[in-house]
Amino acid sequence: MQFLWSLLGRRESGIAVGHGRLFALLALAAFVGAAALACEAEDSGPGSLTVYSGRSESLVAPIIEQFADATGIEVNVRYAGTAAIAATLLEEGDNSPADVFFAQDPGGLGAVEDRLDQLPQSVLGLAPEWARSPDGRWVGTSGRARTMVYNTETLTEPDLPDDIRDLTDPKWKGRIGWAPTNGSFQAMVTAMRSRWGEDATREWLEGMQANEPTVYPKNTPQVAAAAAGEIDIGLVNHYYLHRFLTEEGDSFTARNYHPRGGGPGALVMVAGAGILSTSENKENAQRFIEFMLSLAAQQYFASQTYEYPLVEGVNTQRGLTPIQEINNPLVTPREMADLEGTQALLREVGITP
Repeated sequence: MQFLWSLLGRRESGIAVGHGRLFALLALAAFVGAAALACEAEDSGPGSLTVYSGRSESLVAPIIEQFADATGIEVNVRYAGTAAIAATLLEEGDNSPADVFFAQDPGGLGAVEDRLDQLPQSVLGLAPEWARSPDGRWVGTSGRARTMVYNTETLTEPDLPDDIRDLTDPKWKGRIGWAPTNGSFQAMVTAMRSRWGEDATREWLEGMQANEPTVYPKNTPQVAAAAAGEIDIGLVNHYYLHRFLTEEGDSFTARNYHPRGGGPGALVMVAGAGILSTSENKENAQRFIEFMLSLAAQQYFASQTYEYPLVEGVNTQRGLTPIQEINNPLVTPREMADLEGTQALLREVGITP
């Protein structure tokens, strides 16, 4: 380029470069500049992406790796609980390096919704209406149902309560497990607050405390404890049981029960993702979300994590209760947004520190 500009300033035999030659040289300079930019873009490759994941690494790392392999995009992932990730995003504000928030429930996404970009209809339309933000700022990627996992040697389905409210009956004292710091449990309580009201939810939490539930850090040990007879009922997401059934077979002595009466105890939630408005890699972020709703990724969620797919044409796990048979209360994503209020209530009642 320096050589071209030197030509433009040259004089031959005391005569300035002619207009025709000037235009030719300018055209050549433009061509060389465009070629240099193209080479630079090619050298930079497909770029990178930073994902803040409230979904656990064991569940989603393999499908994120598939996305990276398929696209060549360098994906950096930060893992933590959904509530913790949401708090981090709010604290980082405009300085956050995150491009995508991949959350395990609508509550976490709703907590940071103001920091998410509007998604195009081409992306939103990939999921059913119930599984996406009413404002179009995030979209569901898979479905997860709350359930009671129970010991099949001590209980049968007719023995189980129609509604999760009934677990406060003193007959269940010392027989229940829960994980109150778990994001999905807190999402369920958020749904309770929306449907039952603050006072009734507080009463349920206090009634459960009086029944001395065994506290677990997460869902998996509750399922193992139910099968071992350490508890009779655990409050978990449906898919944890199916991992055990896959590994140990039908002789595994625990099963899922979705309350007949519906309500928050039969809540079907969505895991979902949104693009941060401050993202510098929005094209790659959109490709990530589109991939999570592709047939390949949806089949992964159905067959490897035992979740409910959100697109048609995907085979679900054997023994999985069809989603249409669950008495889902259909709590809207907006109703699930006040995660902070739920955490404050749990602290106030003395359930979480």
